[in-house]
Amino acid sequence: MSTSILRSTTALRTALRTAAPQTTKAFSTTAPTRALATLPDLPYDYGALEPAISGRIMELHHTKHHQTYVTNYNTVQSQITDALSTGNTAAAIALQPALTFHGGGNLNHTLFFENLAPKKQGGGQPPSGPLAKSIEMHYGSFDKMKTQFVAALAGIQGSGWAWLVQDNETGALGIRQYANQDPVVGKFTPLLGIDAWEHAYYLQYENRKAEYFKEIWGVVNWKVAEGRMK
Repeated sequence: MSTSILRSTTALRTALRTAAPQTTKAFSTTAPTRALATLPDLPYDYGALEPAISGRIMELHHTKHHQTYVTNYNTVQSQITDALSTGNTAAAIALQPALTFHGGGNLNHTLFFENLAPKKQGGGQPPSGPLAKSIEMHYGSFDKMKTQFVAALAGIQGSGWAWLVQDNETGALGIRQYANQDPVVGKFTPLLGIDAWEHAYYLQYENRKAEYFKEIWGVVNWKVAEGRMK
């Protein structure tokens, strides 16, 4: 074959490769990297909420109980990712209750600890602004709202939470009970949550949980609650 013909053939092949449509790259089968949940730092010392909540309770509640929810939430997330990557939909669905429990435990405790503050940082000061007006409109007064909230806490059978929530559609406030670690999601926005699990008070108050429900109002951070309003 002459040099001119070889050059022409090479040029033609190059042109055909350039003009040919690009093939679609195969999708990666590697699962996307998932950021792990971590235990949030508290914006105050463990003993800063005393005497309403002892430093020992706060330390255990944060470093042991909350940390356990974070750890188990990450484990369940990993298990769900593995199940989905192998097409095991049934296994992923079966893990949803564990995701709700541990993910809810992480979320609930994060919101709960943010809802508290030492007195020198505004803890216990009554709400003001839009939240105060909305409480008065829906409950008649701040004290009447607290009375209904404490009744909701006292009515929890076993473990759970009471929440002051805002309806995302109407803006109305409501007080709702949530069992175990069920989180406030969907129709409602959580404004203020109080933990009624025994680990939140028993070391200090023992079986006097009504006393805990009374004293915790002295360290509630209403500015944070108002900041969550829609």
